[in-house]
Amino acid sequence: MKSIKHIFIYAAIGVAALTSCGESFLDKIPDERTDIDTEDKVMNLLKSAYPNANYEWIAELSSDNLIDNWAPHLPTKPWDPQVLSHYNYAAYDRADDQLFAFEPATYATYSDYDSPGSLWEGYYASIATCNAALEAIDELAAKDGMTAKLKASRAEALLIRAYSHFCLVNMFCQPYKDEQASKNDVGIPYVKEVENVVNKHYDRGNVANVYANIQQDLEEGLANVNEEYYTVPKWHFNLNAAHAFAARFYLYKREWAKVIEHANFVLGTDNTTLFNMMMDYSVFENCSTGDDYSTAWQHPTQNNNLMLITTGSLLERRCFGYRYSIAGPKAREIFLIGTRHPLWSSYYVCPIAIVSGMCFGSSTHDYGYINSKIFEQFEYSDKIARIGYPHIILRAFTANELLLNRAEAKLMLGQVNEGVEDLCAYWNNSIEKFSEADHKAYYEAGYIKDCTKATIEKWYVDPANNNCFADWHFTQNISSSYVVPDNLIPYMNCLNEFRRFETMFEGLRYFDLKRWGVNWSHSIGVEAAVTQLETNDPRKAIEVPWEAISAGMASSRPAVSSSSGANELVLFTDEDFRIK
Repeated sequence: MKSIKHIFIYAAIGVAALTSCGESFLDKIPDERTDIDTEDKVMNLLKSAYPNANYEWIAELSSDNLIDNWAPHLPTKPWDPQVLSHYNYAAYDRADDQLFAFEPATYATYSDYDSPGSLWEGYYASIATCNAALEAIDELAAKDGMTAKLKASRAEALLIRAYSHFCLVNMFCQPYKDEQASKNDVGIPYVKEVENVVNKHYDRGNVANVYANIQQDLEEGLANVNEEYYTVPKWHFNLNAAHAFAARFYLYKREWAKVIEHANFVLGTDNTTLFNMMMDYSVFENCSTGDDYSTAWQHPTQNNNLMLITTGSLLERRCFGYRYSIAGPKAREIFLIGTRHPLWSSYYVCPIAIVSGMCFGSSTHDYGYINSKIFEQFEYSDKIARIGYPHIILRAFTANELLLNRAEAKLMLGQVNEGVEDLCAYWNNSIEKFSEADHKAYYEAGYIKDCTKATIEKWYVDPANNNCFADWHFTQNISSSYVVPDNLIPYMNCLNEFRRFETMFEGLRYFDLKRWGVNWSHSIGVEAAVTQLETNDPRKAIEVPWEAISAGMASSRPAVSSSSGANELVLFTDEDFRIK
């Protein structure tokens, strides 16, 4: 059996050595071994196999969701003087400057939270743990037969391995185009074996074969998921989470019928099941602090949360009060800010965001906004010294996002009415899940309105409105076979706006831009120099961390202070969001 220590040696040097390096860091594999020789040990090992890396900050920073506060821009609030201004806020660190400029993050290291190196190390450590578990399962099965526990553990290991590779390929590679074109795009190593040599060379392969391997692991794992052995299923690849993963995977591959099939498993085909699975906004009625709101968002009893992963991240600290944030014109686009939006009135922020605490910010400066979905959970290692480890609960899959995946698939299959029903259900069911008091204050008072097909067709056809494209011909930048007919323009624009709102601060916008073939840009510095990403621009993929290129031992994560050093956050009152 392979030892636990061996797993982390793999994460440290086996993956870092993707290019050859003459120096040998270890002469031999350590002899001190903790045998994985029982079913229960395998299951306990898999609890640590979920990746502790968090892609959300790098993905947000690389998308079109953030601005450089140094660049001249209009303020966020519509009643502030509408003159170009800029703020000389410092970046959280120099690597953020590089990533926002679409450059390699040479100032970041493996030991830095939210760095490309931390992603690379974290996901390959997850993969290494899965491979050790799978090897142990095979050996135990050869001796005692494939028991129900071992079968369930094997399914979980395959799903985690597929998920970690899926995150890696979508961060560090070009998007999936089609089976032929993706053979020409460099992939990431798909590792299926336990590391047993020092400095092993890995071929990065291509995006097509990475997706093929993900699909193989995903389908084999999905076929044998068994929740019986999970104490709290939401922290594991439970059945709903596995189907949600399959739906997202096939969405990115544009196998639309399979997206619908897997989404239907979770959401059902009737509104009763769907309604029960969507985000319950009534739970926020008694929330008063950021911690209250974040607990409500991240709680495993929330039906909307299909799978939760604890990650090490400084996401909350990075995205508020520093140089790069959701502020100014980006806040207007993402929070659906607009005085004449047909879905609400009298507030410059969508009431769904107000009710659920998506709009924390500073009362005195335009530092941007922060969403309570990503508030930090701090684990103390020394309470007296106030040091420890910052955690962000990654809501890896949610029913709300899954519903939008299904809406997109239906539209692309030409099932327009059914797709529109899902778009309207996303909005209208959210309102219906307000608390009684919030429903009365916003819906019954006329401040938020139902979404209808007529509303979509009237509003989302105008490219002058936020998140609306004149056409969707850019999808053909991905593949000539990826055609969005012009009759779908208003519905796809609505989908674009809803997806951007639903996934803000969570990184999925970056993946959407890539898979749709959108070209986007960043305006940088006081001179507002524009850095544009064009079709098939190699910078649309995050550069592999320099440690992986030069090879070497990965550092341990350092303990950090519990104090974020960020500006004091306040929850705006209802009156703060009224148009003045």
